[in-house]
Amino acid sequence: MSVLENRITGTTSDYLPELRLGLDNLRAHKLRSLLTMLGMIFGVAAVVAMLSIGAGAQQEVMAFIEQLGVRNLIVEAREANDYQTMQKVRKLSAGLSFQDYRVIRANLEGITAATPRKRFVPAKLLPRPQSDPPTVYGVSPEYVSIANLHLVTGRFFDDGETEAAAPVAVLGEAAAASLFGADDPIGRHVKVNDQWFQVIGVAGPQLTVQSEVAGLPVQDRNNLVYVPLYAAVFRLEDGQSQYKDEIDGIYLQMRSGSEIPAASALLRGLLNFSHREAGDFSIVSPAELLAEQRRTQRIFEMVMVAIASISLLVGGIGIMNIMLASVMERTREIGVRRAIGAKKRDVIRQFLIETTIISLAGGVLGVVVGVGLSELIGYFAGWSTIVTTTSIVLAFVVSVVIGLVFGLYPAVRAAGLDPVKALHYE
Repeated sequence: MSVLENRITGTTSDYLPELRLGLDNLRAHKLRSLLTMLGMIFGVAAVVAMLSIGAGAQQEVMAFIEQLGVRNLIVEAREANDYQTMQKVRKLSAGLSFQDYRVIRANLEGITAATPRKRFVPAKLLPRPQSDPPTVYGVSPEYVSIANLHLVTGRFFDDGETEAAAPVAVLGEAAAASLFGADDPIGRHVKVNDQWFQVIGVAGPQLTVQSEVAGLPVQDRNNLVYVPLYAAVFRLEDGQSQYKDEIDGIYLQMRSGSEIPAASALLRGLLNFSHREAGDFSIVSPAELLAEQRRTQRIFEMVMVAIASISLLVGGIGIMNIMLASVMERTREIGVRRAIGAKKRDVIRQFLIETTIISLAGGVLGVVVGVGLSELIGYFAGWSTIVTTTSIVLAFVVSVVIGLVFGLYPAVRAAGLDPVKALHYE
């Protein structure tokens, strides 16, 4: 036990004087030490800030995709923007229809829930919305489980109301606030075009994104009015254009996520056959999107780290430069230490301790600056930023490693000085 205590005491007594000497040397040249740290500070800050911005953006999209349902498949009608293109498409395909829905239900195994969708923006709405007019979704009650919709008050319409095209509606959170403000909308009426609908429920908040994701149009999923499918078709369909799709979306929920790839391929084959390869639809598989998004996130993080590491390399070069200058300044000191019995490893350890102090201090300050910078960017730019433990640890470890690697050459060079020549160095 005493031998172990002696070894610990000896090791501590070896390092503590050198640590104090290293701190004294750095304090003696405060400005130079600070300037040397700046490269490490900016490098670490860049790594932390860039990874936090990337993580925030990726998490927002990934959470939205997860909300779409990893067991779901979504078919979206792809309507042409101009009349001539639409005419060409209609020569091949009548567009997405109830017939497509029936064929899919009959031929695709493993479906646990499904609903067509009829979507449009009403021309007239009462009460007048205080913000953007909500979009009307005509769906069946199965949409609740497919979209993982939660109602904060009231209820969703049932199968009987759907079959009867009942004039009832469920409002999204934003739609309820826009139409009725702080008042309770349950039991109130909304006039959509020329039809009155009684509000029977209000849906809870849903995530939304500000850009198109894999063919899904940009849509505030909280600013919606849900009505029974046949109410949308028979009460609200304007019938202005024979070229419009009968329905514009189909939602399918499969038994398990493992069935998604095969079901997606079969679904595409069925629709390509019935639509005669017109290309007037798109199939969205949230499970496949999520896997792709995760791969993209990993690549993005690697690229960001590689770019930000350039700043750390510049900081490492700065450390090497300053330490080489320090070797020249302290040549006589090194000669004296060697003359009184210091070994080469003692000199190497002394210089590595100093570079480690610089790297550690630069890493800590860089993490603080990086976290602050990401918070500022999130506040002023309105971006979602997430500072992860991984980004902090990665940036900190890389900064210390680079500091040690770039400090090794000056330390070895100092240890290799001839003690006799070092003593006579002026």
